[in-house]
Amino acid sequence: MPGPSLWQHSAHHAIHEGGLSGAVTLTGEMEELLLAKEFTVARQAAEHLIEYWETRIISHADAEEEGFYQDMVQKNPRLADDVLRLARDHELMRIIIRDIKVLLAEQGLTPEVLLQFHALLVLNGVHSREEERLLFGQD
Repeated sequence: MPGPSLWQHSAHHAIHEGGLSGAVTLTGEMEELLLAKEFTVARQAAEHLIEYWETRIISHADAEEEGFYQDMVQKNPRLADDVLRLARDHELMRIIIRDIKVLLAEQGLTPEVLLQFHALLVLNGVHSREEERLLFGQD
């Protein structure tokens, strides 16, 4: 069962902001290593970034799906379609991460991998904003 902070808007918002901020920072560090032509270290940074997405952001998504979303729908059944869309956002993040892993393994740290990391940042930012708006009534 997810912790109580998921149900408190300010705590939930802090989780979102912290997760995205960390992903932005790590993405920037990876790109700086590429610009410095530190390809081996940049590849390691990419692997670390994948791990970060899985342990910080996807694990948060898993926790939301393990009870928070169901609780919100139980309290307000009109949120059912919104919750389905929010869960789909989570699945899209999982798919992109899987795609990044394949691309990284097969082709290395290519421009396509960088685009996928940036797609994750955009998707996560939009998702968090919409989740807070829909489930907490925050704009």
